[in-house]
Amino acid sequence: MEVANVIDEKKAKFMTPFEGSSALVDVRPELKSAADLALTEIAVPTTRTEAWKYTRVGKIVNHDWNTNPSAAGDIKEITDLDAYRAIFVNGLCDASKSNLPTQVGVTCQLLSEASDALQQMGELSDHHSDWFEALNMRYAQEGVALSVEANTTLDKPLYIVHYTDNTDVAAINRHLIQVARGANAEVIVHYVSNQSAKSFQSCVIESFVAENAELQIDKIQEEMTGESYVHATEWTKQARDSRFNIRTVTLSGQWVRNNLNIRVAGENCETHLFGTYMPRAKEHVDNHTMVDHLVPHCESNEVYKGIVTDKATAVFNGKVYVRLDAQKTNAFQQNANIVLSDDAHMYSKPELEIYADDVKCSHGSTTGQFDEEAVYYLRARGIGEASARKLLVQAFIKEIVEAIGDDAVREYCLNRLEERLDQ
Repeated sequence: MEVANVIDEKKAKFMTPFEGSSALVDVRPELKSAADLALTEIAVPTTRTEAWKYTRVGKIVNHDWNTNPSAAGDIKEITDLDAYRAIFVNGLCDASKSNLPTQVGVTCQLLSEASDALQQMGELSDHHSDWFEALNMRYAQEGVALSVEANTTLDKPLYIVHYTDNTDVAAINRHLIQVARGANAEVIVHYVSNQSAKSFQSCVIESFVAENAELQIDKIQEEMTGESYVHATEWTKQARDSRFNIRTVTLSGQWVRNNLNIRVAGENCETHLFGTYMPRAKEHVDNHTMVDHLVPHCESNEVYKGIVTDKATAVFNGKVYVRLDAQKTNAFQQNANIVLSDDAHMYSKPELEIYADDVKCSHGSTTGQFDEEAVYYLRARGIGEASARKLLVQAFIKEIVEAIGDDAVREYCLNRLEERLDQ
């Protein structure tokens, strides 16, 4: 049998459970056709694919997943957070635990019920040429559509939880966020699983930030000791005078791939990206970011910091485009890492592609080990070695966590980070 036929049979076997899912979002026919074509024509990425050079997907595509899971019990969430809630358990919405916004000027519905939102779905995402995004478009089970009208502020954050607790469960979700002119919204996205889950989570979020609007997203990822695979993608388009801030905190995760893509399409925009990760044991965390400056007089600021230890692997690949018309752009990108063991691996690749000639852009990457002089300095003041190293780790990533706007989310992350450092 030819190799191509074997590969096609593997793809077909992988997708069979998704075709039998009890719930699928009814996307527009042209989107469905485009996704079907991509799934058929595009090869599953391998380490020979540049964007997947350090991240293997074999354990995802060679596994038999279940898309019709049984109901779950208690879920793990940030309990003291004052927010609206959209709770997705094993891919499906748990209405009994959800509390969608009902504020005047705000519309929030399940994606399967939001016919107007479905018309805009797919405008940003790369389901034509990205195999995993095509999979999400074709087999999304549910999601939310949040629309904030002009000059309206969402009075509480929308807290979206993706929780898995089943063995062999695949959960595919998709969300759409529309923030109209002069409006403000805050969204918190939490990926979490229980101790025994073996799961594959795929999520795509498309966000549209209109003129003079602001959107804040905090993304928290903490998969427990089970075997969980998380593929999370965000697409955002900014209009003139808008502001977009996103903080990504990966507390733990067996296999995590984050794709963050931002199109700066209006003048005088601000874009801030912060991220931190601290894989340990054999965990793998891969962050790919892209900021595309299309127009002049905009500013982007990107800082990612990682702590990698044991036999873990982390990847950072950040690309900033400054197009020919994007004069007077200020773009800053920095990736800093500490590698704590000989068997840990960090792959960092910051990239700038500049086609304009009147810009201020810089990027940099540093990867090293502990500053032993700093450890010695702390120990000389009576602090034990373990405590000294813990203090230095906390200080290193403090800048990222403290950028989180919501007090409860920030405190939750700090506590979880401390617990992880104590393990």
